[in-house]
Amino acid sequence: MDIVIIGGVAAGAKAAAKAKRIQPDANVKIYTDENHVSYSSCGLPYFIEGNFTDYRTLLVRSVEEFAASGIDVYLNSRVEKILPIQKDILIARENEAELVKYDKLIIATGARAKIPQIKGVNKFNNIYTLRKIEDGIKIRNKMLESSVVTIIGSGYIGLELLEAFVKNGLRVNVIEANKKIMGSFDDDISDLIKKRLESSSIGNFEFYTGEVVTEFIGENNNVKSVKTESGKEIQTDMVVLCAGVEPNIEIAKDAGIEIGPTGAIRVNKLMHTSIEDIFACGDCAEKKHIVSGRPVWIPLGSTANKEGRCAAMNAAGEYCEFEGVLGSTVTRCLNTTMSKTGLTEEEAKEVGFSPISALVLKTDRVAYMPEAGDITLKVVADKVTGLLLGGQAIGAVGADKRINTLTSALIGHLTVEAFNNNDLTYAPPYSTTIDPLLNAMQILTAKMAKLRQN
Repeated sequence: MDIVIIGGVAAGAKAAAKAKRIQPDANVKIYTDENHVSYSSCGLPYFIEGNFTDYRTLLVRSVEEFAASGIDVYLNSRVEKILPIQKDILIARENEAELVKYDKLIIATGARAKIPQIKGVNKFNNIYTLRKIEDGIKIRNKMLESSVVTIIGSGYIGLELLEAFVKNGLRVNVIEANKKIMGSFDDDISDLIKKRLESSSIGNFEFYTGEVVTEFIGENNNVKSVKTESGKEIQTDMVVLCAGVEPNIEIAKDAGIEIGPTGAIRVNKLMHTSIEDIFACGDCAEKKHIVSGRPVWIPLGSTANKEGRCAAMNAAGEYCEFEGVLGSTVTRCLNTTMSKTGLTEEEAKEVGFSPISALVLKTDRVAYMPEAGDITLKVVADKVTGLLLGGQAIGAVGADKRINTLTSALIGHLTVEAFNNNDLTYAPPYSTTIDPLLNAMQILTAKMAKLRQN
């Protein structure tokens, strides 16, 4: 059996390794247009910051290690076309092209950085995006010779880079077109994130929210300033575009594979596409949201690994169902943890729930402990059924463990009432006597009881 994988970062590398374990006699091949295979792109901001200085630390598995397990990896090999009828893919390298046969094909082409339509965006050498190892190396090298950096966008990567830059002594401008930063959170939590970061004593930075960049101005192939719609002109030594990502679906679409409403490749629970013997996984593939039941596109490295494994199992003759995602995320910026899972209050309204929420401000452990820090926790439920819908937490390190606990409740479709019976651990170094999560459930229970009375 010939199992061919297009793409070799998270989903593709995981798929190759799993397929080979299931089918040791299969010919498993990875084709990637990159210089590296099987690396942690999520670690790039921390490489830029200087937590480690050898980029090879990010490499999970080398070409030689794949070869030792019987998997062939072809770097700098771009797949130009999928030919489903004859079960071929067309590979392009420097001065040659090749048709490669497959019995099962796994598309793991990932996503690419969005390039906003800004005047001069393709004109200057010191405008960067961050997706690949080479991007991280270039950004780190430029950072070390710069004094001021401008980040366009304030999502997860934008804030992780904010921390990396300020810790290296740069003055940082973060320009965000929306009126809030971290747009995947509810407005009230987003406002708290911004206030908390701005009150930090670490570094020199400024947020420009509600500002649309209209032009990059510079000379000698280098940006010198960023101009906004409101007339601001912000001086800078370099720019990093963090305006989001979009799925790489072009070769799939060209092959007649169905694209879902989110703009990513539509797959079923088996990670199978609309064409027989072709699977898709990772950042190029659409997912189902476990709470809403609707198709979503939430590109995450953790999800890519799970989907790659599932796609490989089905391609190699075993059986696996991937039930979907909650969009569970966590990141850190300037000693502030930001984590969420499930639906925000706004998203819950959009998909037809009648949401109710509880907001808890509390220490993450008993206040007399020296390590105690503040956390803000928001839990969202449906006021008609009591079903838990999602949660968001920010603050001290302990914020994310509340979200991790809540994810299990969402997977189990628990109600607020059912969660109230949860037997959470307690000791002064780890939690308050009544955990903030249970406080939130008590508030929700009281709110729903009052609504029923009315």
